[in-house]
Amino acid sequence: MKHPVDVHVGKRVRHRRWMVGMTQQQLAEKVGIKFQQIQKYETGMNRVSASRLWDISEALGVPVAFFFEGVDVTANTDVAVSGSVPADILADKEALELVRSYYSIPENQRRRLFELARVLSDVA
Repeated sequence: MKHPVDVHVGKRVRHRRWMVGMTQQQLAEKVGIKFQQIQKYETGMNRVSASRLWDISEALGVPVAFFFEGVDVTANTDVAVSGSVPADILADKEALELVRSYYSIPENQRRRLFELARVLSDVA
C-alpha cells in the first residue's frame, strides 16, 4: 500500500521535473538509474531513499525540503496540502502548464496578471 508521504514526495518530484522541462529519462540519467524507477517514485509506488532524494534534489536544483513542502500529516495519516488548493493540484497538467506559462511572462506584465487574478478570485 502506498504511504501518503511517498505519494506527496513523488508528486513534488514530478512537479519540479516538469517545471524545469526535464523528461523522466533525463532525470534518471542524471541520478544514475532507469527511467522506470523515476516513474515508480513519481507515483509513490516506490519509496525514495534519503540518498536518492538528495541526488534528485541536486539534479532538479532544489533543496531536499522542497519535496516535503505542503505536507500535513493528520492523526489518521491522510496527507493534505495546506490551504484551499486540492491535494492533487501537482498532478494536474493544466495547472502546471499555467504556472509554467505564468513564469514565462515578463515580470512587469506578470505582476499585473497576478493582481487581476487576485481581484477576480475575490469576486468569485
